[in-house]
Amino acid sequence: MKHVIIKGIGSHVPDCVLSNADLEGMVDTTNEWIITRTGIESRRICLDTEMTSDLCHEAALKALENANISVCDVDLIIVATVTPDMQFPSTACIVQRKLGCVDIPCFDISVACSGFVYAIDVARNFLLNNLVMKNILVIGADKFSSIVDWEDRSTCVLFGDGAGAVVLSRDNTNDDSEPGILDVLIGADGRRTQMLYCLGWGTMAPTESEKVGKRERFVKMEGREVFKEAIKRMCAVMEDILLRNKLTIEDIDCVIPHQANMRIISAIAERIGVPEEKMFINLQHMGNTSAASIPIAIDEAVQVGRIQSGDLILVVSFGAGITWGASLIRWK
Repeated sequence: MKHVIIKGIGSHVPDCVLSNADLEGMVDTTNEWIITRTGIESRRICLDTEMTSDLCHEAALKALENANISVCDVDLIIVATVTPDMQFPSTACIVQRKLGCVDIPCFDISVACSGFVYAIDVARNFLLNNLVMKNILVIGADKFSSIVDWEDRSTCVLFGDGAGAVVLSRDNTNDDSEPGILDVLIGADGRRTQMLYCLGWGTMAPTESEKVGKRERFVKMEGREVFKEAIKRMCAVMEDILLRNKLTIEDIDCVIPHQANMRIISAIAERIGVPEEKMFINLQHMGNTSAASIPIAIDEAVQVGRIQSGDLILVVSFGAGITWGASLIRWK
């Protein structure tokens, strides 16, 4: 039976650390206010000269090294991001140029914080149904510092920048007891697009309209609604994917939720019954890195020994759209 495995993983975050103390001098907030409401102590922020493609490039090189393959072995690049370098071409094409693996297909997907889970599902289906492709580079990356309103304390304290990458490969010898992506479940509810959005320079924001000022183009969020929906949707998709795989939370070795808010993560853990020792959290020093959140957390969990060979991992995400997703992964 054909399976898709995570052959390699890598991540990259900017050097610049923005602490809560730093934010106290930028916006009307305090360290205590931020920690109490989010659990975040610091986040990484790009320099103006650092682009999303730069984050992707560094994470991709680490993932390729970890997979022990060359850039020439990559058959497709998928970048999940809502902060592309430019409107077009895709950031994936720019990453392809920087890696030097020309002529292979590349594209971006825009699913905000659920982007990585969506992207691995897309890549998984390519590998299972396209016998020509053997290795796909999937990258979740965002430079959210470029689209947040640094005068809005309800949003600017939440986000950080970063990228996480995996090399997905087809393995014809696997079964369910061996490493691989065992299942992915994704969903969306487009009726709730106004709950969390960024107008940016889209066609809903005519450039000639003076009514749409620069600050109106930044991230907007209905915090209470996002909080409630995130808990509801993430709990539901976790329960659904466990049920259809005839598993319980006791079978899971490590749960990696989207690193958005500590109160959301705590509520999910309580409702699903996830023991504290099974939940991996790096939110406190990363903030919400959007599509990069889950792959960065997986990479860090592996590095610190929280994920071991043979472990069964459950990842779960929630993002604008609204979107959500979960995946079961048997680690290599």
